[in-house]
Amino acid sequence: MRFKNVFSIIGPSMVGPSSSHTAGAVRIGRVARQLLGCQPEKAQMTLFGSFAETYWGHGTDLALTAGLLDFDTDDERIPEADIEAEKVGMTTEWVQGKGNGPHPNSVKVMLWAGERKAEMVAASIGGGTIAVYSLNGFDVQITGEYPTIAVTHSDCQGVLASLTALLSREDINIGYMDVDRKGRSGAAMTVFELDSAPTGSIIEEMLKLPHILEVTMIDLTQRS
Repeated sequence: MRFKNVFSIIGPSMVGPSSSHTAGAVRIGRVARQLLGCQPEKAQMTLFGSFAETYWGHGTDLALTAGLLDFDTDDERIPEADIEAEKVGMTTEWVQGKGNGPHPNSVKVMLWAGERKAEMVAASIGGGTIAVYSLNGFDVQITGEYPTIAVTHSDCQGVLASLTALLSREDINIGYMDVDRKGRSGAAMTVFELDSAPTGSIIEEMLKLPHILEVTMIDLTQRS
């Protein structure tokens, strides 16, 4: 497990009662929203382990909903996130999964908005820290601690070289990189955790590279 900073121990500024069940859940919701790229219209959350057993009493459902609304961990509206969701027309469905999933505090989030769809599996691993295990069906790992780019592309020779060369040219250091593919020459996803946030122009340049299908920016320091 890659603990990044002091918040891994003492937790972030937050609305309680629990850094694992509340703050971490808010951050999971925000990452899922950014993966979708807009305000969700419908959300289905499948909860595992401790999340499934205690989410109602610990407010995990409200925290996840708050994250999908782009609330931060210390937003005073978190206790009324279900009411705020109704105001924007977002419906939520809660499903109890079997077993612990990849972690005892884990959730599979599925989101829809018009023709857009996003799917993510993540867990709250303590102190408000999260681990994301899957993005849109690809097995990757990110923490949400750093600006992150998720690139969906064809599994072709030279794709990773062109992506890393572009980031290097813009003096952006890669702190961590992970790749998953569906099969040789099939669809693939590469995620980059970066030391600094890229500009919109870099995202546009990535989209112009050969074999790039989609580029998604995930940065919890930014608001929608």
